[in-house]
Amino acid sequence: MGKKEHHQQQQRQKDHKDNDRVESVLELLRKQATLTVKQEKFCSNACVERFLRAKGDNVKKAAKHLRACLSWRESTGTENLIADEFSAELAEGVAYVAGHDEESRPVVIFRIKQDYQKLHSQKLLTRLLVFTLEVAIGTMPKNAEQFVILFDASFFRSASAFMNLLLASLKIVAEYYPGRLHRAFVIDPPSLFSCLWKGVRPFVELSPATMVVSSGDFEESLEFNDFSSYPRASSLRFDPSSIKSAARTGSCSSSRFSFTVSRHLDSLKPWHLSLTDTSSSIGGPATLSPLGPALISPLNARSYSFASPVARTPRGSINGCSYTKAADENPVPINPPATACHRK
Repeated sequence: MGKKEHHQQQQRQKDHKDNDRVESVLELLRKQATLTVKQEKFCSNACVERFLRAKGDNVKKAAKHLRACLSWRESTGTENLIADEFSAELAEGVAYVAGHDEESRPVVIFRIKQDYQKLHSQKLLTRLLVFTLEVAIGTMPKNAEQFVILFDASFFRSASAFMNLLLASLKIVAEYYPGRLHRAFVIDPPSLFSCLWKGVRPFVELSPATMVVSSGDFEESLEFNDFSSYPRASSLRFDPSSIKSAARTGSCSSSRFSFTVSRHLDSLKPWHLSLTDTSSSIGGPATLSPLGPALISPLNARSYSFASPVARTPRGSINGCSYTKAADENPVPINPPATACHRK
């Protein structure tokens, strides 16, 4: 038997074992209680396999975890969540799906203000989180099963308040969406957040997939005039000719970060920044990056019905008029967006 035939035989045996485990999980679930039509649809082979992986292929633990998830989805009313319930949040750009990365993973943006938690219940915040994640999953093509989350923490003054929000969100993702998170980015958190995060990180299940990003590194990225010294970082390299020397800015609002997922990135950082000038002040309308649809940001978010109106409008002009965020008390000058890569 050749190597190819041997490999194919091993793969068939593995697939057979995987299918047996999936069926065993479903049998345990059906013995406990009859599954509804919607629950049967939710418990697809791919779904059960994710729960099995989360529990080390232990059938009993996976079945218990999945049953708890089904009960939670029923109590939360996941199947009945609609955009009308969150019309104010969607209009303000509090949460939305901003397209897909280069591996077809949906990118979810959360831009929650600190005062939001004072004015709204934790239940509503949870429902908003779940609704947005469900929308993201609904946009996944067949070749994708994970999403990327960006938490814009720049609206928080209290590190502990944002930490509570982050931990609650990551807990929901870990418990009820196992295997779904590819990466979570925390952008511009309060100054003391890093200290708090260092203390709690060992106890957070999804901490290995969570990265803290600061726009304070924006200028530092401009010091790398040629990313060709990193041969495997070819998916996104800084091109000095793409901007004018006068375009150097001290910082970049985190709402203008644009993330692209890189399959091959072997540099000193798991992500880096570069510029694409979209300022209308240079002349003409805003120009999007030539890097194409792999870039995910409010600049080029897809015009889904649930996306933020802000996300559907290129920064720089609306009908030829200068645009600034209405939510900001002091309008921020329009700066070129930053683009970050992360390791797969």
